[in-house]
Amino acid sequence: MRLLKSKEKKERALGVKLGLKAFRCNSPKCALVRRPYRPGMHGKKFSRSASEFKLQLMEKQKIKFTYGLTERQMKNIFKKASAARESALDFIGKKLEMRLDNIVFRMGLAPSIIMARQLVSHGHFLVNSRKVTVPSYQVKVGDVIKVREKMKDHPLFKDLKNTLKNQKSDWFVLDAEKLEGTIKANPPLELPFNINLVVDYYSR
Repeated sequence: MRLLKSKEKKERALGVKLGLKAFRCNSPKCALVRRPYRPGMHGKKFSRSASEFKLQLMEKQKIKFTYGLTERQMKNIFKKASAARESALDFIGKKLEMRLDNIVFRMGLAPSIIMARQLVSHGHFLVNSRKVTVPSYQVKVGDVIKVREKMKDHPLFKDLKNTLKNQKSDWFVLDAEKLEGTIKANPPLELPFNINLVVDYYSR
């Protein structure tokens, strides 16, 4: 319960839904719907006008909380982006979106990215028939992500076949019966973040 409230406070503090919780986030019980203001006794009176630095910091926190990154991981991604051949936005977007936990979530194999992170860490997924337990593992085009055979009767996966039958995308193909998905292309980089602000934050 304490962890649940902590996630809710993060979303309320940043003023945006980050999908940190599974089904609750899209229901009327969502904390940001019931209490659309910052946590704390002065939350309702808080003004969202902020300095440029604060806007950069808040945008950084949105990415950090959404993908479950440590500060060190954030710094490494943005540092490498400055030396990449492609644009910083494309490099950072791919690094975030091609994480295994994010792909598992986007495919519908987990109800939230946090749950996907936990399931990957516990070894419930295979990538190209090999068990991977690192949520930040970078998936590539052509990779096949699959629920391990012995986990298919787990309550989280048992009724998933019916849900996945309606799951369609231009960048991956799902086999609902096998509970597996194949990456056909890089996912579209339509991120709900202003990455430029975060680039500026780490360029200080």
